[in-house]
Amino acid sequence: MSSTKEDKLRKLKERLLTSLEAVEKGDIEGYLRNPPPLLPDRHPNRDFFICDILDAAPKDDLGSMEHPFFSLSTRPDHSIRCYEHNGNFIEIAPGAHGMATIWDKDILIYCVSQIVEALNRDRFTSKTVWVTAYDLLVATNRQVNGEGYKGLKAALDRLSGTRIKTNIVTNGVRVIKGFGLIDSWEIIERSPEDGRMVAMEINLSEWLYNAILGREVLTISRDYFRLRKALERRLYELARKHCGQQTRWTVALGLLHKKSGSASNLKMFRHTLREIAASDHLPDYRLVYDATTDQACFYARTPKGALLEAKEALKDHPQRRLF
Repeated sequence: MSSTKEDKLRKLKERLLTSLEAVEKGDIEGYLRNPPPLLPDRHPNRDFFICDILDAAPKDDLGSMEHPFFSLSTRPDHSIRCYEHNGNFIEIAPGAHGMATIWDKDILIYCVSQIVEALNRDRFTSKTVWVTAYDLLVATNRQVNGEGYKGLKAALDRLSGTRIKTNIVTNGVRVIKGFGLIDSWEIIERSPEDGRMVAMEINLSEWLYNAILGREVLTISRDYFRLRKALERRLYELARKHCGQQTRWTVALGLLHKKSGSASNLKMFRHTLREIAASDHLPDYRLVYDATTDQACFYARTPKGALLEAKEALKDHPQRRLF
């Protein structure tokens, strides 16, 4: 083993031993003292312009958390993709503006969150959602400037243009169905001062609205919107879906690559995964790459998760957790 790897392993064991001692003493905060460098929280006071449901927790639908509906590319993606796993199939066909991206999904997460909270409060809901643009930008931690509003319009174009064909069950019903991620959208008001959009009307797909009514959603961390990389967001979604409140989720790298929807080859995916594991940015979960088994392990950021990670990392696997 090279001296560099020996130093990494030594430092890793020292850190994990310290963390293990902290957890066993009941010092929960002692495990993670330094918060990872995420994007800045641009709206710490959450000063909404026109208020609706200010305390709606971010919600994500299970279908798109489990399966790769969205592109992870920063460039326009015009390829048709097919995915099949355990009897579920998806065909994603991009529109003229390219495939909807993982960042475009923020709009859907915001709409889902608002509808779920309205259902919890016994309010009327509909798949036609009236959205204040400023509220959405603030809730999803985006810039509230001209570029932010311009980005919303481009995202709506991609969401409405991307067509999905799938047989995934929503609300107990399995049908083969084709639909857009949103059926339609409209800017229903503009600011007279600068022409910026003030509000939008978004018609969600019946497929997504049916999933919301079936409560097929999970609460996600607000720090999801502070993740910089597309793959970080996708890995968090998968960890939240599969690990949930459990202590650990372990998955073969090949299957994780498939579920992520990454367009890179497996070698590059493995390299990027190691970088993400080393940076330790994921909210709620710690990502570990095990080179001996070529598996990814997601540990919950809880005392039990910390204890299990520390014990497993200290086993006699000299290549474990070497990034």
